[in-house]
Amino acid sequence: MSSPTAGQPPNTVIENIVRRDRMVVLAGLAGLILMTWVYTIHEARSVGGLDLSTCMALLQVKGWDLTEFLLLFLMWSIMMAAMMLPSVSSKVLMYAATIRRSGEGGVMKMTGIFVAGYLVAWTGYSLLASLIQLELHDAALMSPTMETTNVYIGGGVLIAAGIYQWTPLKEACLTKCRTSMHMLMVEWREGERGAFVMGLKDGLFCVGCCWMLMAIMFVVGVMNLLWIALLAVFVLVEKIAPRGELVAKAAGVLLVVYGLWIMGGAVGL
Repeated sequence: MSSPTAGQPPNTVIENIVRRDRMVVLAGLAGLILMTWVYTIHEARSVGGLDLSTCMALLQVKGWDLTEFLLLFLMWSIMMAAMMLPSVSSKVLMYAATIRRSGEGGVMKMTGIFVAGYLVAWTGYSLLASLIQLELHDAALMSPTMETTNVYIGGGVLIAAGIYQWTPLKEACLTKCRTSMHMLMVEWREGERGAFVMGLKDGLFCVGCCWMLMAIMFVVGVMNLLWIALLAVFVLVEKIAPRGELVAKAAGVLLVVYGLWIMGGAVGL
């Protein structure tokens, strides 16, 4: 019996395999994104029992221990994965296709390592965010709904996030996030270690682009499902829209205005 690809030109065979890989990688990404969003939605909606929101309320009385901190760290890590993975999906697919065409082999394994490297960068950010939340709690500046109770801190974070949208660092990181060519032409590394390093570097550019946007969660509520969804959509838009850099700057203006409005309201303006 002849092979299904017998008689096909070599390039056609490779492109057919690339398309098959694309579907498999896309299915894997979709499954991972779905699982992270299911967890995030569950935690955001949980009430009563020993769910996360109840634990956070109890912490106002009894303080933290290692278990609660790890729970908080897990929450931040999975929430960041849910919010950021959709925006990097096109790069993951591009990486998988490039690996296949290069003939290096182990496409699914290498792609998984690339994604792992990307998530490590955001896991590091999640650790920092968890430590900041711990400090805010200890200073009695965090409510049971996990938002800052100080309007000046809240307004300041919004203003800082808005200003950051206009900075050269934001623009440079966003440019790296918006194109795959930099990754393929400049940052390319071979082997499993190379896949991890490439994913990690791309994740670090992504953190550099979005870290202040994610800090807004301290203002609106860390588990505010509406804002989680809005920020995830916004990050996706500024990375893939034709003029995403203008969208980022426009959002910066709105954030500054919102921050000034919050702080103005505190002094009766």
